[in-house]
Amino acid sequence: MKVFRVLSAVFLFLFFGLKCQQNPYREGARLYQVHCANCHMDDGAGLSALIPPLAGSGFLKTHRERLPCILKYGLKDTIQVNGKQYAEQMPGVPTLSAVHITNILNYIQTSWGNQEQPFRLDDVEALLEACKR
Repeated sequence: MKVFRVLSAVFLFLFFGLKCQQNPYREGARLYQVHCANCHMDDGAGLSALIPPLAGSGFLKTHRERLPCILKYGLKDTIQVNGKQYAEQMPGVPTLSAVHITNILNYIQTSWGNQEQPFRLDDVEALLEACKR
């Protein structure tokens, strides 16, 4: 009986634990497809001289504190990404919650070769609170 319990616990851990770890940012991937991929592309490559890439983007690291505000409220400034200037305005998605923004950013931060630190929900909430609108 004791062996059965141990084996059951191990099986449940392997089944559910490993299944959850296969893609910890699944919700972020789904939200990215809905709100971002149309312009930034499925592979994060952007659109030539119009839309900056997210894949391998140094902007993600150097402007980390701005990313939640950019997602929620958009971007009207000219920015430089990987040595190229982009002036196309980016519309925000004001209906996104802090949880949604955290999920999207964590997906972007860990996709297409990006290896940036994940965001914590409380950090995103604080950064959104400090946004200059």
